Amino acid sequence: MGFYRERVLPRLHDRTLDRDSVRRVRERACAPLHGTVVEVGFGSGLNVAHYPPAVTRVRAIEPSAVARRLAGPRVTAAAVPVDFDGLDGQRLPLPDASVDCALLMLTLCSIPDQPAAARELYRVLVPGGFVSYAEHGASPDAAVARWQHRLNGLNRRVSGCRLDTATPAVLRAAGFELTGEHDGYLPGAPRWSAYLYEGIARKAG
Repeated sequence: MGFYRERVLPRLHDRTLDRDSVRRVRERACAPLHGTVVEVGFGSGLNVAHYPPAVTRVRAIEPSAVARRLAGPRVTAAAVPVDFDGLDGQRLPLPDASVDCALLMLTLCSIPDQPAAARELYRVLVPGGFVSYAEHGASPDAAVARWQHRLNGLNRRVSGCRLDTATPAVLRAAGFELTGEHDGYLPGAPRWSAYLYEGIARKAG
């Protein structure tokens, strides 16, 4: 399983998460970003092409060496400096109040201690800073939710993530105020894996 997660899964994500429907989500999530941004779960750099001109620096957090290598050409071509600054979203190697914005894109589901990751984001953001998020998670439809619970264990082994993360609740519990909330199913994907939460989680300023 270690070999699969380290060697195979990053390549699988690089291919399956680079399609039109997901690109549109990436574009929406990246659009509000500005200044110094910490991106937790940088992966193979699929968000790089969507950073707006207002972004001046990206602090990338990514545990997979394979994903970082896959990201190399995208990082080299980026219009903004990208620094790989850490491996663990639960313990960010950044000072308090040191970044303007954060990006969570299909990432929180794979972090074991999600509340800790949310608290870390709150800590490193400047007052008034925000997290722009687009995360798949728990469906409000009872029938779909039942399938998510049934498949959760298998999915964690196969894709490394939970199907039933309640992203808004995790962010609110860390102290964030949520605005611009939007949720619904990603077109063209199985419902049990494609309920998306999108929005802005702002730190008190």
